[in-house]
Amino acid sequence: MTVLLLDPRWPTQIPMDGVVALRAPITYTGEVPISVRWHVSDLAGAEELGTGTLVSTNREDPEVLERVERGERVIEAPSREDPLEEARRVMSRALDLGEWEARQTHESLLPYLREETEEFCEAVSAGASSEELRKELGDLFLQVLFHAEIADRRGEFDLGDVARSFVEKMRVRSPYLFDGTVIPVSEEEQERLWAEGKNSEKGH
Repeated sequence: MTVLLLDPRWPTQIPMDGVVALRAPITYTGEVPISVRWHVSDLAGAEELGTGTLVSTNREDPEVLERVERGERVIEAPSREDPLEEARRVMSRALDLGEWEARQTHESLLPYLREETEEFCEAVSAGASSEELRKELGDLFLQVLFHAEIADRRGEFDLGDVARSFVEKMRVRSPYLFDGTVIPVSEEEQERLWAEGKNSEKGH
């Protein structure tokens, strides 16, 4: 009857329309955490004739695909539509399924990073359209995703850590973004704070 797709990052956040649609018998794909199963079993309505509800965090699971193919209703957690998370998932699958991608290292990807950076610079210099710039930035973003996925598989850091490093840098170098400031900050003050923050980082 229903496939409930939860966000693998926050599987306990069950969307309200998913709660309303839950009907026993409830089944789960293998990766769904036990804590989610406890919560869902408490929420389920009365058992009805039919296939009930399948709860999953993996749209590519064979059982999910089979039930979607049969035309069952699919309810997804809204956070699954996050384009950044979708990009991360696509990159992860690229390394799972692509022989070439799986062989790459930070070092082997450097020529591509240089090439994509140069192409973006050339596009800006040539006055490229916003659509062309968007595509060139997408090519650059692929490089960020690729390097982050390689590091994640080595147990070093992931895309979330990269994002956090950006926020940490801005917290130190542009504190007015975090202290409640509501009026524009002068360029001179920005430069002073940036240099001060950079020196502080060197001190650490």
